[in-house]
Amino acid sequence: MTDVQPLRVVGVSGSLHEPSRTTALVRAILDEVAARTGAETELVEIAALGPSFAGALRRDDVAPDVERALQRIESADVLVAASPVYRASFTGLFKHLFDFVGQYELVGKPVLVAATGGGERHALILEHQLRPLFGFFQALTLPIGVYASDTDFDAYELTSPDVRRRVSQAVGRSLPLIEQAAQSRPSEYVTTW
Repeated sequence: MTDVQPLRVVGVSGSLHEPSRTTALVRAILDEVAARTGAETELVEIAALGPSFAGALRRDDVAPDVERALQRIESADVLVAASPVYRASFTGLFKHLFDFVGQYELVGKPVLVAATGGGERHALILEHQLRPLFGFFQALTLPIGVYASDTDFDAYELTSPDVRRRVSQAVGRSLPLIEQAAQSRPSEYVTTW
């Protein structure tokens, strides 16, 4: 008899600081997915890992904790990938981490993209930076991304009812696609929704 394992969802916060609005947004999305599916969630924070891979040129140069994070990203059933907007794009260390992800390790993997920024004008990062990055990996970027600006937070806590509704909508509309992708996983994995 095979063990049944819950959906594994890994969130990646590209923020370079802690506390972080981006990390708070990723946590809100992970909590919503877990509440709806019973998924196991993990958070990978660039702020904690950055010093361990910033100067690495090859994957075998990264520290063991970074290698473990890369393996979690590659083996996740679903990714939540988020970055603050920095100079009209994601942070350099966010991109550098994904430079070490195997080129074919994310094929078909559902990815919910999210971002934070100083104002609403930065919301296009979802369409013009994050979707193309995961398109390169042939991942399945989910239809609704989530963007939050500085005014949607109070002391690094997501307080905006509109953004919370967007999180709920993004997760809700993604579940059929996640379920479809999960059906192509090895049989020892099942979803609980």
